[in-house]
Order: sequence, then C-alpha cells, then structure tokens
Amino acid sequence: MRYDLNLLPVFIALMEERSVTRAAERLGITQPALSNALTRLRALLQDPLFIRERYGMQPTPKAEALAPAVAAALGSLDALVRGQQAFDPATAQQLVTIAPNSYVEYVLVPAIVARLGALAPGIRLRLTPYGADLAETGVVSGATAMVLGRINEPPDNLVVQHLMDDGLACVVRADHPQVGERITRKQYERLRHVNMLPPGRLRAGLFQKLDSAQLKREVAVSVTHFLAIPELVAVTDYCATLPRQICRRLAGDARLKVIPAPVDLGSFPVQMGWHVRYRDDPTHKWLRELVAGVAAELAQGLDGL
Repeated sequence: MRYDLNLLPVFIALMEERSVTRAAERLGITQPALSNALTRLRALLQDPLFIRERYGMQPTPKAEALAPAVAAALGSLDALVRGQQAFDPATAQQLVTIAPNSYVEYVLVPAIVARLGALAPGIRLRLTPYGADLAETGVVSGATAMVLGRINEPPDNLVVQHLMDDGLACVVRADHPQVGERITRKQYERLRHVNMLPPGRLRAGLFQKLDSAQLKREVAVSVTHFLAIPELVAVTDYCATLPRQICRRLAGDARLKVIPAPVDLGSFPVQMGWHVRYRDDPTHKWLRELVAGVAAELAQGLDGL
C-alpha cells in the first residue's frame, strides 16, 4: 500500500496543537491545505481521528493509540536525516526557538547572543516563555529546540544536561540605614522584602530554602521581572534575595550594595533540556556546546563575588 509520508507530521501537529489554525502555522502551510491533508488522513486510517469540540479538536481513541508510534517513527527518521547534514556555523542560516526561564533570559541569553553574533551570525534566536508546564514551551514535542532553566520531572523523551549551579545573596540600597556590609538573621526578618514571581520553579525553590533555614520574610511587593528589582530597592529600605549571578550584575550599580545572605541558602541548578530527536543533529549539538561553554564561563566568574 502506498501512502504520503507528509501526512504523518500533520497528524502529530494536530495531536499536539489540537487546532487546525495552530497546526497549520506550525507546519507553515495554509488552513485549507491542512484540512485537505486531514481528509486524506481520515481516509487512509479509516477513522475520524479528530472531533471538533468547543475548546478545540479532540483526538479519537484510535488517534490516541496511534500517536506514540507515529511520533517515535518520525523522531527516528528526523534524527537520521539530521545526523547526515553538514553544519558550518559561519554560513548557517537558521531560526532557532529556545525557552529560557526569566533567570536564564537575564543572565545567559545576552552572552549566548553575543557568541552567536561572532561565530554564527546567520543563526537567529526566538525566545518563547518558559512556564511551569514544560509541554507549553514546545520542547516536549520538539517544536522548540531547547529549554533552559530548572527542569523538574522531565518526560522520557527529554534529555537534560546540567549547566551550572548558582546560589543566593541579598541586595539593599547602598546607604541603607540599618544594614552595613553584613546582614544578620534578625535584621533580615525585620526588613520588608521584594519578591520575584517568575512563572517557573525558581520561586518555589527560594521559598523552600527559606523554610528549611527557618528564615522568615515579610514580602512588601512581588514583581514579575528581575529588571524591576533594582529600581525598587534603590528607593526603599527593602531587601531582595536574588541569585548570585543577578547580584553580580547589580553590584555595579552605585545605588545598591550586595551582601551575603544571613544564612547559607544553598544552591540551585541551571539545566538545559531538549527532545531526544536532536541528540545527533549537528546544528543542535553545536548550539548545545556553545550554551554549555557560556554557562561554564559565567560560573567561573562567580568565584570572585
């Protein structure tokens, strides 16, 4: 029996997107073209495959049963083809989508972009948000090249690489009336604090570390981006507990001073995850090495902080 292999990516896109519009955009085809491909898929597999409902297209039991085998077959074929392709960073022309959490976007991404500009100017990055759900980033399906941050409970099809560790320190305004070059536990607990609320796991990690250290903190204001914190701290008597890599950048602001946390709050990992299909992809391997190299250099720079 002869059939069109191009129908299989359409099937997977619909399984993951549950929307003709989003699936068509992902595949770079028109909605009528995708609808036509779905009609052919239904005839080939002798099943409706997807039922249109109020909140999107829901797969039938047969589609659910077929999806893992189809995804695995496409992944193996994709990996085989990618592994045969040559890669020259100086001449490569490609758009790569990555999902960094807010910490990585602030700390690592500028250095990654600068390195790409010097070594592979034709590679462009597109950043997509990294929330609490890995599936939302597109990395679980392989639509996104890599996710960067703290990765908890990754699925079996995700490869995770440790990049670096970071710790925590405190930031207050330079002329703070109560805090000198050190902060005691009592001072920390008396102060009001600026809290960072990223969409990922860092927030939970900090709260857990404070709890384990039995260190209390009164939160005066919560923000959604690291860039808001120095402006708030500079004009108040508030304190912020931040990753040391963030503090390293704020140390150059004359309005602020970085001081050690009153107790050792430990460290947290920074990781890189990607779909197993990219394991042998030459472009992806090169990019992974570049990201790992940037992270290693930044980690070494913390020794003097």
